[in-house]
Amino acid sequence: VQLVESGGGLVQPGGSLRLSCAASGFTFGSYFMRWFRQAPGKERELVATVTTDGAGANYADSVKGRFTISRDNAKNTVYLQMNNLKPEDTAVYYCNARIKALAYWGQGTQVTVSS
Repeated sequence: VQLVESGGGLVQPGGSLRLSCAASGFTFGSYFMRWFRQAPGKERELVATVTTDGAGANYADSVKGRFTISRDNAKNTVYLQMNNLKPEDTAVYYCNARIKALAYWGQGTQVTVSS
């Protein structure tokens, strides 16, 4: 199993970023996918979850209405569109797959929101 995130960077408050996570080594379309984030000195937190077909999603209260998770099963890729970014969104963002009770993680991508 391999998960590779990309798309992070430095953005001003109010700006947007789109994260991508390319997956391989498992039947991507059979599993929910998740985005987590971890800010310095804080625990890793669940940001968003998308169902296998992409029709359903759940979000942390802190990002509802600003972030959108989606997936393209033909490309084995999950996305996180982040709009109206705030300084408190600064964190390393991780892609996650839970396969047969094992959790798999990517290497993470840094998102920094600062003026």
